[in-house]
Amino acid sequence: MSTPLSVDRATARRFLVHRHLLAPPRSLAAAPESVRTVVGRLGSLQFDPLDVTGRNHDLILAARIQGYRRSLTDDLLYRERWLYEAYNKGLSLLPTSELPWYRLRWDQARARHDASTFVEHDALVEELLDRIRRDGPLSSTDLEPRAAIDWYWRPTNQVRAILEALAEAGILALSRREGNRRVYDLAERLFPTDLLAARPSEEEQRRHKLLSRYRAHGLLGTSGGQSEIWIGTGAAADRYRARDTLLAQGELVPVTVEGVRGQRLVLRDEVPWLEAAATDPSATSSEAGVAFLAPLDPLAWDRDLLRSLFDFDYVWEVYVPAVKRRWGYYVLPILWRDRLVGRIEPRIERKARVLRVQDVWWEDDFEPILTEGFIEAFVAALGAHARFLGADRIAWPRAARHRAMGALVRERLGPSGRLPARSPVRS
Repeated sequence: MSTPLSVDRATARRFLVHRHLLAPPRSLAAAPESVRTVVGRLGSLQFDPLDVTGRNHDLILAARIQGYRRSLTDDLLYRERWLYEAYNKGLSLLPTSELPWYRLRWDQARARHDASTFVEHDALVEELLDRIRRDGPLSSTDLEPRAAIDWYWRPTNQVRAILEALAEAGILALSRREGNRRVYDLAERLFPTDLLAARPSEEEQRRHKLLSRYRAHGLLGTSGGQSEIWIGTGAAADRYRARDTLLAQGELVPVTVEGVRGQRLVLRDEVPWLEAAATDPSATSSEAGVAFLAPLDPLAWDRDLLRSLFDFDYVWEVYVPAVKRRWGYYVLPILWRDRLVGRIEPRIERKARVLRVQDVWWEDDFEPILTEGFIEAFVAALGAHARFLGADRIAWPRAARHRAMGALVRERLGPSGRLPARSPVRS
């Protein structure tokens, strides 16, 4: 095992923002290669269907790619098949080349459904597979609904449930999405034969999946933290065994961070960045820029680390009852340089092509108006977010506490809040 490194909090923050391609934000060009770059760095982008102000994986990419549009990722998913959907930390977008190291969940679901679902509903299983073989990709809405059956948390149309079970088992896979409607095809038509045939051991797959969490975040702890970080990596004993193997192999290097409880782990290949952040801050300095982080951005996965390293308490309140929310329904952290300085709740009004800022909350020790360069960077981030959503106007909240900031925003946008004339990037 490598000798532990030791860094201060400022170094750790600079390192994280740099390795997350957020120093500065939106530094990559609007091209498929930029999506590949982000996925290559983070390894896994968590998918969530909620589209209040952009879907989670699109928000992750829009924070790093100037002029990002959804079609860049959709083409890699549904046309080139460079990406595919699978379960990692929740439903995620993963490189198709790594499929063999994530197929354990398919194999486990296949064994489970072979012993129950596929026996009980064998006639429908054969009907659906025969139709797909004959006619091609199929959605549950392409057939008349059948009687609902008990399915996970609620009764579900039998066709939808069996298609989902066949996909869970790796017999079918996602051909495309039409909105949130899933269209399935045979996995053998969608993925290369050699990838489907490859069978790393269960231990190798679990180790790869655990490493993917460190890949995505960059500075996770050796254990503990929020349980959702480790979903799918096995029982605690399996996870610790895989972690110890990765440490022994030198894939992960231990780090202690001033003021942060417990040991952290960094990827071996990223140690030079961490050392540069410590010895030559300019090498990983955070250029002036503002980014709105997705709720499930890998940088925001470890809420405990956000509190101890960034002094920022973030809770995604989308599933919190409205009366118990401290902030709002779909609120995004605001990153400025290597600090998290506030929260913003943007909503897209698509028919009116308006990005409406519902509310903004600043950290107590941050004065946006008095911070040199911040207003310009914040307005640039608002404009980029609006264009990503296809909006051409920004509406600022009217509450009295927002008036001074609103005046400065409008001064740069114009009284109407309309974006400066330029070809908007449509999503």
